Amino acid sequence: MPLKSKRTALKIAGILRDKKAQDVTVLDIHSLTIIADYFIIASGRSESQVKALYEEVEEKMKEEGMEPRHRDGQRGNRWVVLDYGDIILHVFHQEEREFYGLERLWADGIPLSVDNL
Repeated sequence: MPLKSKRTALKIAGILRDKKAQDVTVLDIHSLTIIADYFIIASGRSESQVKALYEEVEEKMKEEGMEPRHRDGQRGNRWVVLDYGDIILHVFHQEEREFYGLERLWADGIPLSVDNL
């Protein structure tokens, strides 16, 4: 698991926190799956906040020379996924996050501290 991916995941988490995302979680899942090394999960209180959150991440990461390989869910702004290869970002409306419970599904992932970002 490259250290660069971890730094990037924490950088994205910091961007989300700065933009007032709710319950930002970074899970190290590299030993559980081949699809990614990290999941980042965050919530917005409204569809417009969800949109603002993922757009901010896209803008800041583009400045760093990184663009998502794939994105999905923008149309409804209830659950948006940005795939950065080793890092997959999930930005949920609070209700969808509770319903889908990704943290429960990936409970064996190792949470990284985002408190001091």
